[in-house]
Amino acid sequence: MATTTTTLDPQYAQLFQTLESQFQTTTLPHDKWYILAISTLVANPDPERADQLYLYLTSKPEYSTPSSRQHLIRRIREALIKSVIIVGVCKPIEAILAISKLEAPEDKDYTFTREGWQCDEANHERGVAWLEKLYARNTSGTLDLFAAHKDFAWLSKEITYGLFLSDRGVLDDLDTQLVVLPAIMSQNLRIETHWHIRGTRRLGVSLEDVRVLCEGVKHVAGFYGRVLDKVPGVEEVEGDV
Repeated sequence: MATTTTTLDPQYAQLFQTLESQFQTTTLPHDKWYILAISTLVANPDPERADQLYLYLTSKPEYSTPSSRQHLIRRIREALIKSVIIVGVCKPIEAILAISKLEAPEDKDYTFTREGWQCDEANHERGVAWLEKLYARNTSGTLDLFAAHKDFAWLSKEITYGLFLSDRGVLDDLDTQLVVLPAIMSQNLRIETHWHIRGTRRLGVSLEDVRVLCEGVKHVAGFYGRVLDKVPGVEEVEGDV
């Protein structure tokens, strides 16, 4: 059975305080920091410690009421759903089950964002629109990489971007990139990290702010004893923005 702790480990408290403080040096909305936190936790070796993030957040006065905690869990849950397509299904399941054990009955949220979803033309259009927003002039060239492997191009348009990333029921564009870039970078993936540093810059996030985001990702990796030695620096990508 999965293990869930009911007390906040001081090491995790310090980790989250650091991430939160780093985020506050950016021009980004400061209440979005925990999206980066959950996406890095779920991409690292111990996704069950999402329970520590939930404990940290719900100890704050802004999440002291059932309605505020329901709003919080909707956003965390959607971040985990979006991370499924980046890190696989199992780690996000471990994370949400660990959090679920801590939720009080009155704090549970029973909304269902993808009820009735169809892989139809509307889904295709949403997916391609979001893909093109991030990739812009590079869209065709990127999809052409899969000319001999068309299932991957289909997966990108219909599932990765259509089903998962273009859904705006809970998280906005910036929130989504705060899931995707950290989750990819946490896996020490060179090519896709380049693409999503570039995509985050193309959303209008400043070079300095993207640098802070990447430092946060590396900080979480270091917390788990990992070194992200394959990923490019923000400056390396800047000429491609």
